[in-house]
Amino acid sequence: MSVWQIIALVFIVAIVTAVIAMLRTRHKDIKKVAYMMDALEDGELNFRFQENNRFNRTLNRIRTIFEKQRQAHEQDSWTKLIRVLTHEIMNTVSPIASLSDALSQSMDENGHSELDVRAGLDTISDSSKNLIKFVETYRQLSGVARPMRKAIDLQEMMDGVIALNSEFAAGLGAVCTYRPKEPDLMIYADEGQISQILINLIKNALQADAKHIDITAQMGKDDEVVVQVANDGEPIPVSAQEQIFIPFFTTKKEGSGIGLSLARQIMRNHNGSIELLRSDASRTVFELRFR
Repeated sequence: MSVWQIIALVFIVAIVTAVIAMLRTRHKDIKKVAYMMDALEDGELNFRFQENNRFNRTLNRIRTIFEKQRQAHEQDSWTKLIRVLTHEIMNTVSPIASLSDALSQSMDENGHSELDVRAGLDTISDSSKNLIKFVETYRQLSGVARPMRKAIDLQEMMDGVIALNSEFAAGLGAVCTYRPKEPDLMIYADEGQISQILINLIKNALQADAKHIDITAQMGKDDEVVVQVANDGEPIPVSAQEQIFIPFFTTKKEGSGIGLSLARQIMRNHNGSIELLRSDASRTVFELRFR
């Protein structure tokens, strides 16, 4: 074998070795990206790639950006929640305190008062009960049961949900329909909890004077089952759309403000999601994703 043949052989071996090394590195990098995407999707940000190379530093920087965004979002959510809790509690406690002081100061040495003591005590009692109800509502929100999952035929579940609301809807001149875009759709979920979410969405739509409530379902691009609940009722105010999933936030006078926040908690427990896609003069659309 001549010298040039040996040089050519060495050159080819070096190229093949470099290509193999590059392919292995690329394969490892692809696995790292896939792992990171799964972790980000699940909200798990407690990972960090150790090897000190440019690609790992880039991935770690992306993770840090997501972590900062999540912390900022959580801080904002907690601030809004504390504001709502403080508002609700102060609205209940303040009348109790002021009325108690008024009754105490109005009594003479013989225990007689110019004020209607019975009416005052009834007011205090009612306010106290409202505060207890508020605390019970918060306990309900923070104590969502672990889902008892099973395979559920969407058509059967939707038929049951619509039947439960049919009389109420008919009395308001509204129609609720379910139209699957694909046959035989199934989800693996807690039927009672998911039905609760759907019933609440339908109830909210009817309270917003909706006349048509359209529920659709189809397979998503990542083998997800996507359910959309749309209605033509009064839209959610733009200023409230980012806050509707915050516990105790409500735009209704008689609302408890836990329906949508409870729905989000249930969907998270199912490794799914619920989002408001749009709410304008023509339609309000909520989307549920089951993974």
